[in-house]
Amino acid sequence: MLDTAPGQTAAEPIARIDRLRVEFETRQGPVAGVEDLSFDIRPGETVCVVGESGSGKSVSSLSLMRLIEFGGGNIARGRLLFDRKDGGEVDLATQSQKVMRDIRGNEIGMIFQEPMTALNPVFTVGRQLSEGLRVHRGMSREAANAEALDLLRQVRIPEPERRLKQYPHELSGGMRQRVVIAMALACKPRLLIADEPTTALDVTIQAEILALMDRLKRETGTAVMFITHDMAVVAQMADRVVVMFRGNKVEEGTVEEIFERPQHPYTKALLAAVPRLGEMQGKPLPEPMKLFGRPDQTIAPIPGSNETLLTVENLTTRFPVKGGFFRRTVANVHAVEDVSFTINKGQTLSLVGESGCGKSTCGRSVLRLVEPLRGRVDLGGTDVLGLGPGALRDKRSEMQMIFQDPFASLNPQMTLADQVAEPMRNYETHKGSGMMDRVAMLFDRVELPRSFMKRFPHELSGGQRQRVAIARALALTPKLIVADEAVSALDVSVQAQVVNLMMELQADLGLSYLFISHDMAVVERVSHRVGVMYLGRIVEIGPRAAVFEDPRHPYTRALMKAVPVADPRRRKSEKDLNFKPIPSPIHPVGFEPAETVFEEVSPGHFVLVSDSGY
Repeated sequence: MLDTAPGQTAAEPIARIDRLRVEFETRQGPVAGVEDLSFDIRPGETVCVVGESGSGKSVSSLSLMRLIEFGGGNIARGRLLFDRKDGGEVDLATQSQKVMRDIRGNEIGMIFQEPMTALNPVFTVGRQLSEGLRVHRGMSREAANAEALDLLRQVRIPEPERRLKQYPHELSGGMRQRVVIAMALACKPRLLIADEPTTALDVTIQAEILALMDRLKRETGTAVMFITHDMAVVAQMADRVVVMFRGNKVEEGTVEEIFERPQHPYTKALLAAVPRLGEMQGKPLPEPMKLFGRPDQTIAPIPGSNETLLTVENLTTRFPVKGGFFRRTVANVHAVEDVSFTINKGQTLSLVGESGCGKSTCGRSVLRLVEPLRGRVDLGGTDVLGLGPGALRDKRSEMQMIFQDPFASLNPQMTLADQVAEPMRNYETHKGSGMMDRVAMLFDRVELPRSFMKRFPHELSGGQRQRVAIARALALTPKLIVADEAVSALDVSVQAQVVNLMMELQADLGLSYLFISHDMAVVERVSHRVGVMYLGRIVEIGPRAAVFEDPRHPYTRALMKAVPVADPRRRKSEKDLNFKPIPSPIHPVGFEPAETVFEEVSPGHFVLVSDSGY
């Protein structure tokens, strides 16, 4: 393995994409996903490929792995040169699938964008991690299991011994993504392709994963092709940057050149749209994000009202852990523990925290998608937890959810128009042409072409699928929307449009949002109030300005410190990230945690004073 320092020019690249053109067959004829793309990746170098969703970023990486054929694509022209460990330089575009099976995972590792579709649901995490080690590195079962355990520790998964025996559906989105990263790192590949690897991760885990990948690159000379829409991550990781737009490379340069002296109008617009932490300092209300390439801001700050829509008191949700021959409950996962908050009409409360802290479970408990153990949820004067099945179904029209993974939340066998129309059909709010007119209007509002209405989910990029999910949530004009990482899969340009769309709807319709996110810059932009969760509890809650400008709890401070900055000269090193290991949320049956006691440090700003374990 070549031992080349980051950013140092080596004589020969590990991978070279030369005049690549990739086409997809459609009913209207071939469509180019990538038109004419060329760039090199050298040993010990990180090349970040950035651009909007649908620009061809993922298509180029799937072509390099020769997985594009399985997604309906065809390499129409170009060479994909790769310097193998033993065999010298080969053109991957001409290799057989047998040769590619030997290269994939062993010499080229890949971290996929959507962890639920990248993991096999019928095999345990341990089996999936050890499989590559046994196939490519010839390890025994015991050695592979020991290595798998060590990999889970490297990506900072709590209780790794237990996780090895679990199945993917038993892990949170962030934990699943960490398993995918561990799998890609397992064989110490020569080239690591990372396709949006930190999309599902909160800032603390993201910071550590980026540091881990950076260390791997330095120690082994691994070349990294890093695909992302997060310009702050680009600033943290990149040596060189390739900017893509509609299937073409529009600009390439060192990370300093791209951030400090961008030449192409598209690159300039992309950087202008990046939300930066601290931009809202001194502003009491949420404001629209900078729209991509558009200087005008149409939405005024949203004050909301002082009337309470949602009251949550002492919400507690636990999941049983079964064990023994009779599958008795031997312990409980304390997912949400004694959580209380209110949301006013037309306002947004954001919940932030690490993956597995209980954010998503809290949102699902409010909607009764999971049943809480105890607590009170009052929506517009109705006790949601006291409703029977029929009354709950009726009430659900007032509260909707936008899920984290758009591929899993959409039906692969239904057209997009039918999926957006389904809530209206179920609740009989619209019929016939009126229903299709409303579907078309919703597509307009989430900035999707009406021609997409006849398409299926697999024909869209990740960002486009998420916009369909948002349109579907808006179909019944609900009072409350629980947005679970609703914009995490979107590139900055689309993210700004979708966030502004949500704020516009909030202003027009008086919508309230429970906004669950790990993106602190977006949270700062959209929130009226912010709650910080750690190990199932809210450790700090208050007005957005108070929590962001005067964080009091040590965990909130650690969270703020981990946020990557969109400036390549202000990179965070591993020594800056001194996070404590996450304690287990699993406790034996009968365990009762300490009472929740808050101190009010300023008007409406509360900090947990009972032992939170941090």
